[in-house]
Amino acid sequence: MIGSTIDLVLRNVRVPRTLLAEPAFDGITPTSDCLIGDLRFVAGRAVGFFAPGMAPASAAEYDLAQRLVLPRLVEAHCHLDKCHTVTRLAAVGGDLHAAIDAQRRDKAHWSADDIRRRAGRGLDELAHAGCGVVRTHIDWEIEQITAGQLPTAWPVLGELAAEQAGRLVLQRSALMPVELFADRAGAERAVRQIADQPGAVLGVFVFNQPQKHSWLHLAFELAAAYGLPLDFHVDEGLSAGLDGLQTIAELAIQTRFTLPVLCGHACSLANLSGEPLQSTLEQVAAAGLGIVSLPTTNLYLQDRQAGTPQRRGITRLRELAAAGIPILIGSDNVADAFCPLGVHDPLASLATAALTAHLDPPYGRWLPAITSVARQMLGLPPIFVDQASIEDLLVADAGSTAELVAGAPRRPITEIGTGLPAWRRPAL
Repeated sequence: MIGSTIDLVLRNVRVPRTLLAEPAFDGITPTSDCLIGDLRFVAGRAVGFFAPGMAPASAAEYDLAQRLVLPRLVEAHCHLDKCHTVTRLAAVGGDLHAAIDAQRRDKAHWSADDIRRRAGRGLDELAHAGCGVVRTHIDWEIEQITAGQLPTAWPVLGELAAEQAGRLVLQRSALMPVELFADRAGAERAVRQIADQPGAVLGVFVFNQPQKHSWLHLAFELAAAYGLPLDFHVDEGLSAGLDGLQTIAELAIQTRFTLPVLCGHACSLANLSGEPLQSTLEQVAAAGLGIVSLPTTNLYLQDRQAGTPQRRGITRLRELAAAGIPILIGSDNVADAFCPLGVHDPLASLATAALTAHLDPPYGRWLPAITSVARQMLGLPPIFVDQASIEDLLVADAGSTAELVAGAPRRPITEIGTGLPAWRRPAL
């Protein structure tokens, strides 16, 4: 946009290098993993990041010294159909299977109004956290599918997705048990029900089923036929012999699947070391899989025993990152049978991951897991600060990425003042 009139300059802002499309700039001041400079806008879109004082005078200028700018966050994995049910559960505790049983009993309360109220609360929390994209998983039970019924939550979350347009993008992953794919006709009928839905994803729960290879092959086949990305809950445990992730990687390569594939949890990678781990990482990388770590729920459910747990249940985030495999971090369960605590906030999830997986600072290297890389693995173009629409950016009261991850207050840039041009006012 050479020659265009600069109508907004945000001066002295800090931007993590990893969140810039062009992170090398002459004359820009580096500070740890951030650069300090002036962000220029034309008609509501950033047109470059320049050394402090080099941007021309503008009708609207703000000095944001000691504040950090980043893209809106991505919540890659949550469960809005389950959230905020913990207060009515008779008891919470036990392992993954105990949580599944407790949550299934609670489904007697899942009316459309109940789901709308709880999921709406979760979406408000996500919007407040600064999310621009959210993927929620929605349980599909074999009994419902056999009867030709949609889960009550599916259309309710679809309505909420339409209502959220302009505030955030809400994707729905239909979380189906892998046993469903033992019946080709029934599986295809279920997949067909979601295929034409905006933001629909085929989700599958995989946990050590002996026949999973042939069932997962059909899941890949149907996802390709109907143009659906895949999102697996896989190997959510620490038992020896869990190999769902390896099976998924093998099938992604064998079927030449071209749409994004995410694998959530992958706790059993913690069982591997040495050559078996390296071989698995190479296979996952060759398959182009993204791995979603879900620290709060895994910490709460994994290594359940009579006393204090000894194993963290977190997948091998550092090794995955070193192997060049896309990693994402999600909030997962919030205030339900799977995790009675938690919060819908990707930065809070990143902070938990940092503590449990020893993700050391500077934290700019990990921010793509909840921003640019996460968007790509959800099938969306990445957003970088120096090319973004102003509605897609956040400003945080943080002088460093460590302060940001620690929970510094953040808000849309469009709220920094009343003097911004008219194009900055978002539709509410």
